[in-house]
Amino acid sequence: MSFRILSVFCLFLAFSVAAFPQKSVETQQGYLIGPGDVVVGKVLGEPQFDFESTVDPDGRLSIPFVDEPIAAACKTELELKNDVGKLLGKYLKVPQLSVRVTQRNSRPPVSISGAVQAQQQVNLTRRAYLFELISLVGGPTEKASGTIQVFRTRPPVCGDAAAIAEWKAGAAEGTGVPSQVYSLSSLRQGRDESNPEIFAGDIVIVQKAAQVYMTGEVRTPGPIDIPEGGLPLTQAVAMSSGLTREAKFKSIKVYRRKQGSLNPDVLVANFEGIRKGTEKDLILQPFDIVEVGKAAKKFTDYLLDFVVGLPNRIPIAY
Repeated sequence: MSFRILSVFCLFLAFSVAAFPQKSVETQQGYLIGPGDVVVGKVLGEPQFDFESTVDPDGRLSIPFVDEPIAAACKTELELKNDVGKLLGKYLKVPQLSVRVTQRNSRPPVSISGAVQAQQQVNLTRRAYLFELISLVGGPTEKASGTIQVFRTRPPVCGDAAAIAEWKAGAAEGTGVPSQVYSLSSLRQGRDESNPEIFAGDIVIVQKAAQVYMTGEVRTPGPIDIPEGGLPLTQAVAMSSGLTREAKFKSIKVYRRKQGSLNPDVLVANFEGIRKGTEKDLILQPFDIVEVGKAAKKFTDYLLDFVVGLPNRIPIAY
């Protein structure tokens, strides 16, 4: 019974996260100060010790009556307050000190775009992972291709040594902004390798599905998105509302891009054989053009057209 209650609670919690997208990820452990942050310190009854200072690029902070800037990067407000209090203890017996970060400039927001329900920027103030952030923006849309690309625009602020080393290794490749590609299906299955930690300034793009184009004797010509897992020819035909009566079932042409050539490859599929199971279904690739030709008319087709057209040819007396 307790297991059932726990399962229901977990499902409710998961639904709540997905159903109510947020624009920030809050923390209970304390914000870690970084370069560019503005810090304000006030001493009760001693205004000459008050300060407002910006953390420099080296993560250090200048305060009054202290000769050298002090280390502030990757500390919480409480930790910095204790450090400043010890330094001011040389001048004040028991300084009544408050320290707070008034501007959090060290961490640009994470940008989430592409095939998601609500494209937006998310401010991080604690550790966050890919699955959580995709849930916060409502999840992927039906247009999603099944891959997520994460671009790392800067080294992680206050990240561990392994994360920073990984970023530096990617940046050293010289191919632009380092990035990684993750599988949406693996992410849904809860695989750790597809659920990386996301850092401030990262750009997360849920890739939109590539398309194929259906033309000729299909009931609904036009582009079709390739879903995650691929698109067989039979499924593409079904998504186009099927073939017309005049369609050439035994010879459907697929025009496929050929790298380094203006002339595409031409594949021919026997749709009738595929339906009967005597031939293998053809898996379509991005940007394929599927052309369903018109079959030559048989005698029975001409006869049917004649019979159907009789009411328009025979005069009817009124």
